[in-house]
Amino acid sequence: MSYTLNQQQLDRIENILKADLIDNGVRCVFLIDMAGNIVTNLDNGEKQHDIYSLAALAAGNFGAVSAMANIIGEQEFSLLFHKGEEESIHFSKVVEDLLLLTIFNKNVSLGFLRLKVAEAVKRIQAVI
Repeated sequence: MSYTLNQQQLDRIENILKADLIDNGVRCVFLIDMAGNIVTNLDNGEKQHDIYSLAALAAGNFGAVSAMANIIGEQEFSLLFHKGEEESIHFSKVVEDLLLLTIFNKNVSLGFLRLKVAEAVKRIQAVI
């Protein structure tokens, strides 16, 4: 299934991402489709990332992990997380074709981030 979002929906999604994630310490957040295309992105202005490369790699990573899930008998893993020394990446499936990626530093706890991402995902699903 593919989603076509109008400008009003995109604006509402961006407001959700800003309020729920960027304003709570997330450095960068972007919504991508499973082909690696960026639907929307926001950052806190502190550090610039090559989000186009990240989006393409994230989509491939999510696809590979989904294939691994199938091999062990799971339908999918809807959540992925990669921890680094300074920055970490959290992936969360929003709907069938959309993935939310957040980049955050060590000042944001994983538990808090997961809570805020879950809230944002529910709110985005309601917009879509």
